[in-house]
Amino acid sequence: MARRKQMTSDAVKILHRRYIKGSKKRLESLRKQRDNLEVAEQIYNLRTQAGLSQKELAKLVGTTQSVISRLEDADYNGHSLTMLRKIGAALHKKLQLRFVPDRSEYAYA
Repeated sequence: MARRKQMTSDAVKILHRRYIKGSKKRLESLRKQRDNLEVAEQIYNLRTQAGLSQKELAKLVGTTQSVISRLEDADYNGHSLTMLRKIGAALHKKLQLRFVPDRSEYAYA
């Protein structure tokens, strides 16, 4: 008896299967975008938890509000360790950089 292909209505899985799976270039692009989003979210969350505006954080860091705005933009990919350390110091946080195993479903696609 032939096995039936399991259908899904999960839009993310459908899009991944159609546009990402099997394309190393698109897979790498997706990974980079996720990394950028994670950095942007962390900066935003730390700033708002501290009750600071972008302008106030910029003053503490020694930069401009527009730089903070760019760093909080998920599409920005120019993060520097120096700037991230300055933001951490201004918010009384230490930057911790780690390499961890990539166990996502996309790592082995």
